[in-house]
Amino acid sequence: MIMTDDIRASQRKSHFDLPTYLAERQAQVEIALDRSLPVIYPEKIYEAMRYSLMAGGKRLRPILCLATCELTGGTIDIAMPTACALEMIHTMSLIHDDLPAMDNDDYRRGKLTNHKVFGDDVAILAGDGLLAYAFEHVAMETKNVAAEHLLKVVAMLGRAVGAAGLVGGQVVDLDCEGKTGVSLETLNFIHNHKTSALLEASVLSGAVLAGAPEDDLQRLSRYAKNIGLAFQIVDDILDITATQEELGKTAGKDLTAKKATYPSIWGLEESRCQAKKLVDGAKAELAIFEEKAAPLLALAEFIIARTH
Repeated sequence: MIMTDDIRASQRKSHFDLPTYLAERQAQVEIALDRSLPVIYPEKIYEAMRYSLMAGGKRLRPILCLATCELTGGTIDIAMPTACALEMIHTMSLIHDDLPAMDNDDYRRGKLTNHKVFGDDVAILAGDGLLAYAFEHVAMETKNVAAEHLLKVVAMLGRAVGAAGLVGGQVVDLDCEGKTGVSLETLNFIHNHKTSALLEASVLSGAVLAGAPEDDLQRLSRYAKNIGLAFQIVDDILDITATQEELGKTAGKDLTAKKATYPSIWGLEESRCQAKKLVDGAKAELAIFEEKAAPLLALAEFIIARTH
């Protein structure tokens, strides 16, 4: 097995340009998202859905889906409907997470949150609409993919967003809010479900659409779980260290809500070390793919280097 230092050296030799890659993929995703959701009657609900869907962001989940599809022999075209659906599901989770009954936040991606613009009622419905439409979009727009692969992706998305994934993690997160002595095991459960589940679906769905073999799917699953947890650790760090302008949302919310976080258990420095270990482990899973894995290697590094 190639060790982490060798992977890093290999990445340097490839001269992979992540900023250019991200800009190109983000532009492709933005165009596809814009086309996917026109405004029709009743305009209010479509405008509310588009308000949050088209509010920008890193588009990390769609880009991961596109990257793994290409890595395993597929194309951007066959993965783009699923990539868009992943962003719809993610956007739904942000709309609902910002509601007064959840995190009660006024800003998201530097803009007023959906419920502050459209009201709680329409915001709830906008999230519901995006979630339902995500599955319709995958089913109706995916072309040139074997039916069994498409069915597996639909089931994967459903599991990632439901009680076995994001919803289950959110429930435990809400139950733990304000409590002291939340264990590391419980915190890991929350974020393996609330954060990592959809990231894992993003990584695996592209590979499934391309017909990747089971051993590759297992490697990519381990990669995704590692970067998913690292992503959350960095989020927890940024909630403490970044400003509202850098975050695009209210800073210090975790501390105010007395939430258990990785820095509250480990401290900032150890949290950074743990995130790096997870990313190193994720990158080691990609050794077998050699140069073809350059985008995923760079994206893993990007997760711990980001400042917002």
